Formats: sequence, structure tokens, C-alpha cells
Amino acid sequence: MSAQPKVRSMKHRLPFIAAVMIACSAVTAPSKAEGTPGWDALSQPQTHILMRHAEAPGVGDPAGFRLGDCATQRNLSAAGREQARRIGEAIKDRGIRVDRILTSQWCRAAETATLLDLGPIVEDAALNSFFDTRETARTQSDEVRRTLSDLDRTGQRATLVTHQVNITSLTGVFPASGEMIVVRMSGNDVEVLARLVPDPTDAREPAVQP
Repeated sequence: MSAQPKVRSMKHRLPFIAAVMIACSAVTAPSKAEGTPGWDALSQPQTHILMRHAEAPGVGDPAGFRLGDCATQRNLSAAGREQARRIGEAIKDRGIRVDRILTSQWCRAAETATLLDLGPIVEDAALNSFFDTRETARTQSDEVRRTLSDLDRTGQRATLVTHQVNITSLTGVFPASGEMIVVRMSGNDVEVLARLVPDPTDAREPAVQP
């Protein structure tokens, strides 16, 4: 007769079970509830949102681009317009106060800012794309830093809708379309506190990246 396997008591198995549970929890995908720290960053004083315009298929602008003429530019898709609306709803649903909405003069950025529906928007040329004019990158980035510092002095929180190249120049982050970078000024540097990346399945619940 073959020997029967020994049955270990639950007392001896508990440490093993606990270790397995800890290991499993370490690889579990983050839940939407775990996104709250990113939103909580906006409750801190002197924080702002740097936002890349919503989804606009393509890269750069067509030949013959003219500022002020949307027909000559790369514009938001229908999905991009819906994305912008939902992101605005997410901000309002959480009761986040936004005192100023500043935008690039590019149509895809200005339309994103309008569809957020957070209040009156103001065009700011410092937020304009320098994708094709990199020589203006430093001066425009310096101007945005001054704007953020001025807002801090007056106790205002702003959402700045701009472009990938502008955000990367200021923060080193390469943002997705519609991504919001929560920032604050640290001396003359723009400090990144959180990244709120639109969830393609529900733009009202952006995921958080460190």
C-alpha cells in the first residue's frame, strides 16, 4: 500500500498563504479607486494642470497652415471632442476649482479648452506649438514659468491647454493626447506631481502614472 501524503495543519500553512496573498497583491492591476492620489494632488496649494489637447489624428500641421484658420490645421476628431467633454466633467465632478483657463491659439487646443467647459478661456501665445519653430522653445517655456509663478502669487489655479512639445520642454514628460500633468513651481522649475492619463474606456476616470 502506498504511503498516504501527510496533511499539514492550517497553523503551519498560514505563513505560506499570507506570503502568496502578498505576492498576488503586488501584481494586481491598479483599480480606478487607486487613481485618487493624482486627483488629490490638485487639492494642494499652488498646483496647476498642464494639459495636452485632446485627440487630433496626425502629426504637426498640414502644409499651408495658417493661425486663425482651422480649415488649414490638424483638428480634433469626434473622439477627441468627446474626450475633452468627459475630462471637463471629471474635473467638475470632483469639485476642483479652476480659476483660469489658458490655451494655445491652435484650433485643436482652443477647442479642447472650450469643450472642457470650465469657464472663460484666454489665448496665450506662449502656449502655441513650437513643433516647427524650435528656436522659440526656451523663450516660450520661460514665459509659461513666469505665468505659473504669477498665478501662484495671486492664489489662482489654472488649466493650461497646450501641445506635446511644450509640455515636454517644461517637464520632460511626453504626454498622451488629453493627458493632464499636475504641476507646481519649485523655484524656477516646473515640478511634476502626478500624471492623469485618459482611460480610453472612460475618459472621466483617467489612470494615474507616477
